[in-house]
Amino acid sequence: MTDLPQPSNNHSPSEPGNAGKPRRWSSRYAFLMTSIGAAVGLGNLWRFPFQAGENGGSAFVFVYLVCIVVVVYPVLMAELAIGRRMGLSAVGSTKEMAKAAGHSPWWGLVGFIGALATYLVLCIYGIISGRVLAFAVASFGGGFPESGGMPAIYDGPFRAFLWQSLFMIITTLIVLRGINKGIEGFTKIAMPAFFAMLVCLSVYALSTGGAEQTLTYLFSPRFDQLSPQVMLAAFGQAFFSVVVGGAAMLTIGAFLSKEANIAQDSLVISISDTMVAFIAGLMIFPIVFRFELDPAMGMGLIFTAMPMAFSDMPLGSIVGGMFFSLAFLGALTSSVTMLMLAAAVGEEQLKVGRKKSVLIFGCVAWLLGAASIFMPHLNEQIDFFSGQIMLPIGGILISVFAGWIAPKKWMREELSGLSDHAFSLWRMIMRYLAPILVGLVLVLGVWARIKT
Repeated sequence: MTDLPQPSNNHSPSEPGNAGKPRRWSSRYAFLMTSIGAAVGLGNLWRFPFQAGENGGSAFVFVYLVCIVVVVYPVLMAELAIGRRMGLSAVGSTKEMAKAAGHSPWWGLVGFIGALATYLVLCIYGIISGRVLAFAVASFGGGFPESGGMPAIYDGPFRAFLWQSLFMIITTLIVLRGINKGIEGFTKIAMPAFFAMLVCLSVYALSTGGAEQTLTYLFSPRFDQLSPQVMLAAFGQAFFSVVVGGAAMLTIGAFLSKEANIAQDSLVISISDTMVAFIAGLMIFPIVFRFELDPAMGMGLIFTAMPMAFSDMPLGSIVGGMFFSLAFLGALTSSVTMLMLAAAVGEEQLKVGRKKSVLIFGCVAWLLGAASIFMPHLNEQIDFFSGQIMLPIGGILISVFAGWIAPKKWMREELSGLSDHAFSLWRMIMRYLAPILVGLVLVLGVWARIKT
């Protein structure tokens, strides 16, 4: 299609009072910090270590790396390319690109499904993030109960509701300030602080014992432990970690300048996210092995076993406070992007003002999260539906869209940093490999749920 209209990034929604001037990331550094902040979150700090612990350590890590390189990195490039090309919300970009290419506007459902999946994640994300914040305050305030129980400030559903509310208020206030003053202003400060704390805590953990066991556990080849369960867990974690399939990166790409090299920047984001996950393992597992904890404890490793270990450490209240503060920063840099994604859709598709859209979607996410605190079954259903059904479906659809619906000429122009051979390989992955592999994750995940 050589005569396709050329969309302009001037489609990007503008800040109120800026005479229609499109919003843009102020610099490459701001874009990278926001993108890495969106990818780096609780999935890296608590989900990666316990998934590795439950699924054979190094066998899991090996499959995880393969998934990042073969599928996640190419899909990340696709989302950024589509977002930048159209300069609209997730729904608007997929809908208008499909229309311009002569396809049905119903392809806008690709962006809608991804945006809805991410928004549902935000609804329950506030609960665990509020818990992380409460544990940080409790640790700095004197530690945790020696029995490993809940700290007093988080004991009971009402206190959990208060901490979830506080986290959602902070998230909403940041997004209300806009792209430049709010989100990138926060992430440009928060992400360097996050990386500094992560490195300091990892060095401390490795120096206090358990380093050799940790390195063997995470990186010693144990291919005999490879199984369909391990491969499924690793692939799901890779997709969950870099937030592809959920339209967040598509939205971030809408504010990206035409000068940016998407292939190169996607590589930086993927490597940074993977490094954080590995360093988090180097931070947590030395403590696990030193105190003879079970690395396969799952989520209890973070909220039960680790606090008990911090109680027995020299300066444990400070180390524990830094650990949970680190997790809080990671959670917040992700949540602001999730809310930005939903607000962008509301502003564009519902024709409401930016701040009104932020407040509406922030309040609804807060209310759904609050309801799931008092109805744990609702929390589990939202988590399963968003994480194991909608996000994989979003990944399949964005891959199909990039490979079959998006004009090849447009994608080649957006991914000009790739060689012709690399672009052909990328397109083959989008058309065939990514949909098949993500579809397999979806089917196996649902089948495992049915069996249990």
